[in-house]
Amino acid sequence: MEKKVLVRGSCRRLNQGDFASNRRGMFGLGSVAHMVVGDKFGSFLGVNLGFGFGVTMGVHVAGNISGAHMNAALTFTNCALGRMSWKKFPVYVLGQFVGSFLAAATIYCLFYQAIMDYSGGYLTVTGPKATANIFATYLPDHMTLWRGFLDEVLVTGMLQLCLFAITDKRNNPALQGTQALVIGILVVVIGVSLGMNTGYAINPSRDLPPRFFTFLAGWGIQVFRAKDWWWVPVVAPPLGAYLGGIIYLVFIGSSNPWEAQMLENPGAYEDRRISVLPKTSSYPPNSSSLTPVSVSPSSRPSIRPVPPLGDSVNLEQF
Repeated sequence: MEKKVLVRGSCRRLNQGDFASNRRGMFGLGSVAHMVVGDKFGSFLGVNLGFGFGVTMGVHVAGNISGAHMNAALTFTNCALGRMSWKKFPVYVLGQFVGSFLAAATIYCLFYQAIMDYSGGYLTVTGPKATANIFATYLPDHMTLWRGFLDEVLVTGMLQLCLFAITDKRNNPALQGTQALVIGILVVVIGVSLGMNTGYAINPSRDLPPRFFTFLAGWGIQVFRAKDWWWVPVVAPPLGAYLGGIIYLVFIGSSNPWEAQMLENPGAYEDRRISVLPKTSSYPPNSSSLTPVSVSPSSRPSIRPVPPLGDSVNLEQF
């Protein structure tokens, strides 16, 4: 009974952590609202900064609670690669979806009058006065559906690969305490360099719940019909994140020199790990405890030099 209570409490804490961190989506959606309806108040750079540093705030809010995935594609990859139990997957995703949905509802309430003034009271998905793109991504005219799919796969793969590099203690990770900032900068860099084609959804939890909100709020079924795009930000990011994770683990993570040394000669590695204390040759047994034994300097047993302590401690970290 006590074990069940602890498990339920842990799941609730994980759910609340990713729910709270996904509320940071307000920063990103708010910056898009500034760009769409704010005339001179917003820009594409502002959108990237809003989403990027919104992620930074989300990591600070829930980093030590749930890990602050904030992205169903990243949660899927962690489960698929065995880094997390599949039992936690629905808990994480539920928290992410609810938090993202409420973030969209909050932005809608805050910018309601600005949206109505800009659109003339008509909530449209496409056209010169479209406002649905404040909340979800839509495919631009210069992109085809499958090019957009490949774009989302590639960009999300880059996101996952870089996240593994940032947090890999066996490689060259971000300094302790700077991970949240570095991850936010990563999202900004992805946006300013690769975000034009599809709006870099790279996250089912960022795209689908706000899209569903717009369906309920008055934009109608067209939010799911426009160029049949709605399913791509749901399917492509998990595939891309999984491929990016595999590429990092196979081609970068496995090439770590210490890990390679352990695989090739595990016995030698174990010897170096336990060699903090000196090894000395044993004395021959005495025939009698009362017989005195004289030891000259030339007959003293040799003592092997002690390896540096730092070398042993560093190896322990791998």
